[in-house]
Amino acid sequence: MTDTARTARAGVPERPTLDGLEETWSRRWQEEGTYAFDRSKERSNVYAIDTPPPTVSGELHMGHVFSYTHTDLVARFQRMRGRTVFYPIGWDDNGLPTERRVQNVYGVRCDPFLPYDPDWRAPETPVDDAARRDPTPISRRNFIELCERLTLSDEQIFEALWRRLGLSVDWSLMYTTIGPAARATSQRAFLRNLARDEAYQAEAPTLWDVGFATAVAQAELEDRERPGAYHRLRFHAAGGREVLIDTTRPELLPACVALVCHPDDERYADLVGTSVRTPVFDVEVPVRAHALADPAKGTGIAMVCTFGDLADVTWWRELALDTRVVIGRDGRLLPEAPDGVPAQPYAALAGQTVNGARRTIVELLADAGDLVGEPRPITHPVKFYERGDRPLEIVSTRQWYLRNGGRDADLRAALLARGRELHWVPEHMRHRYEHWVSGLTGDWLVSRQRFFGVPVPVWYRLDDAGEPDWSHPLTPDESSLPIDPSEDAPAGYHESQRGLPGGFVGDPDVLDTWATSSLTPQIAGGWERDPELFRRVFPMDLRPQGQEIIRTWLFATVVRAHLEHGTLPWRTAELSGWILDPDRKKMSKSKGNVVTPMALLEQHGSDAVRYWAATGRPGTDLAFDPAQIKVGRRLATKLLNASRFALGLGAADALRAPATEPLDRAMLAELATVVTTATAAFEAYDHTAALQATESFFWGFCDDYIELVKERAYGTGTGADSARAALATALSVQLRLLAPVLPFAAEEVWSWWRYGSVHRAPWPTTYEVGQVIQGDGDPELLRLAADALGQVRRAKSERKLSMKAEVPLAEALGPAALLDQLTLVVDDLRAAGHIGKLDLLPDRTPALVIACAF
Repeated sequence: MTDTARTARAGVPERPTLDGLEETWSRRWQEEGTYAFDRSKERSNVYAIDTPPPTVSGELHMGHVFSYTHTDLVARFQRMRGRTVFYPIGWDDNGLPTERRVQNVYGVRCDPFLPYDPDWRAPETPVDDAARRDPTPISRRNFIELCERLTLSDEQIFEALWRRLGLSVDWSLMYTTIGPAARATSQRAFLRNLARDEAYQAEAPTLWDVGFATAVAQAELEDRERPGAYHRLRFHAAGGREVLIDTTRPELLPACVALVCHPDDERYADLVGTSVRTPVFDVEVPVRAHALADPAKGTGIAMVCTFGDLADVTWWRELALDTRVVIGRDGRLLPEAPDGVPAQPYAALAGQTVNGARRTIVELLADAGDLVGEPRPITHPVKFYERGDRPLEIVSTRQWYLRNGGRDADLRAALLARGRELHWVPEHMRHRYEHWVSGLTGDWLVSRQRFFGVPVPVWYRLDDAGEPDWSHPLTPDESSLPIDPSEDAPAGYHESQRGLPGGFVGDPDVLDTWATSSLTPQIAGGWERDPELFRRVFPMDLRPQGQEIIRTWLFATVVRAHLEHGTLPWRTAELSGWILDPDRKKMSKSKGNVVTPMALLEQHGSDAVRYWAATGRPGTDLAFDPAQIKVGRRLATKLLNASRFALGLGAADALRAPATEPLDRAMLAELATVVTTATAAFEAYDHTAALQATESFFWGFCDDYIELVKERAYGTGTGADSARAALATALSVQLRLLAPVLPFAAEEVWSWWRYGSVHRAPWPTTYEVGQVIQGDGDPELLRLAADALGQVRRAKSERKLSMKAEVPLAEALGPAALLDQLTLVVDDLRAAGHIGKLDLLPDRTPALVIACAF
């Protein structure tokens, strides 16, 4: 859509301004379908982007602006290269972050056992801390409605920001990860995984977030340094021998099922195969050997509890130890002692929090004389859910898992091979993927004990005693998706049979948010919903994303595509760097150094902020620098003003006319080199190099070339015609080179003298520029003229004279060959420098010198 488009010429304004361009052009682009995806094109003409759906449970920050601008630069370049760009936008609106936000904003909590209340209304304004501490219980359906209400409001705010930033997405392709299409896609993929035995259910030790009351996956963990203390406990062996162990979790003593040492540790070799008795509880536990025991840690022999940490789980599983669970899902010690543990001493711990039980057991150990010395304070890494604020516990629960190579060497090898097939930008990010896949210790836990998410789409038969048959889940037909097993009944059953012996019960859990987000190519691409669309866009061309979610979003998406389609989900992955504050620290909400973007967009303009983002390369950290945003503002302003000036010289009517004069041909030859450089850089996903080359040329074009030719362009004849032709081509080409970075300013100028949208115009080529050059063009001639003019300007500045001041006499000294070249542009130089007489004195100096006499 170029010269035949609906958008007519606007004419050159008297005083061009950046103010208001975002509102004007965002509306026009939407009205005219400038960025609409053309479904008629075949796959070879499509460039498809798997756009990250931001989590709509907080505020967008400069990191989002940074990375999403990078994606938009790619989309705009590919569109101008003639591809129809599939560029959807999505909102990741389900999951724990949304639930937590609803709880905090409205002071509520979900109670799935309450009936739905259609008349319940949420507070009109956010509640205070007291209401958050004592939240109002509401039904699951009421809670979900509240989540939907809040996310809709958040999505509207996010959309306004993205439109302001100028993202060239096709808004008709918008999706949400909790919408019907996403739910159906997520449930369909899960059911197919289940049918192929890639999804399975198991009762096993599970990492558990007490605050959110849900299981979490390995990919969602993070270590945080926390204060703790080593407690030395005295165990009792046969013959009165004492065995000392160090632990930071003495409250788990009633869960102790063994002591473990390294097989080569001679200190305890005679104990292996025997048993010892626990302090306080006097429970007999075996002493076993295992290679993971660290002889240098503590006393060299460890207490194995079910379960204190992941090492406990490994020892418990590989040594086939007993199970004594003492911590419940609420983070408190269970009310009843586990089997084999005497009830009387345990009663002092029952129902206590972990910290409370720790204080009590220390007192009991001290009273029994089995606490050796005082606790020794330490700081150590403790595992947290990445969004949680309380240390994780390990509890035994029934969960759904998806095979991901953690326990399957062949699948692991296949997924590593997929990583090597993928084009990584930058390449070194591949090593993070390989490190993660190689280090997996278990399959992907995909079920969550939450409410606002995609329901696990299965039911269970209840036997005559009302117990579920976990081994044979009832599944829906794909044609009925999406379903909610808590509200829908399985085929062959009636709702009245829910929860009754001989009837059924729905799975109460939802799928992990990554289990749905890992299907964004399928959701956006219309998998099974729109086969023709899916054929045109899948596998997609680009996955842009943050480096911190390689282990979650990127890897999970590779897993799903590999299992379902036997292919990669995209050809290229482009990873973002971090945004740093001025002190070079990573911006994060927890540090309080996050900058929100809307005020900056309003103050400086979107093009200016986009310019700042474009100065950062993929995978490279970038400091937030308001000075760089101001540079972008100056560049956009200069584009308006220089374009107005060039068009005022008559360039608008000289497009595609020949450039015959040496200086004009030299400038265009240099511009052709810039086109080559910028094109190659964009093709390599190096938008920063493209911007640097284009911006450097542009400033020289404005400061030197326009000044050198403006007097000639004002005139008549072949010289004037040549100048106007060169200005027209240069302006047209530079507008298109800058359009991805400065979409509003470039579109504004384009509308003054061209038809259609610059963003639908073809990307410039060297052939296009070469067609205008009549004969050869030597870029060195432009540099020579710019050098000479620069020396004249410096001479005036040193004398504090106006640039328009007359120079009665000037002398050009330098090698004869150089001055022969200068004669080709001497008239333009005299006019630009306001030089009365210019004498050429060859071979007086080794380099060019312009001496001015005033």
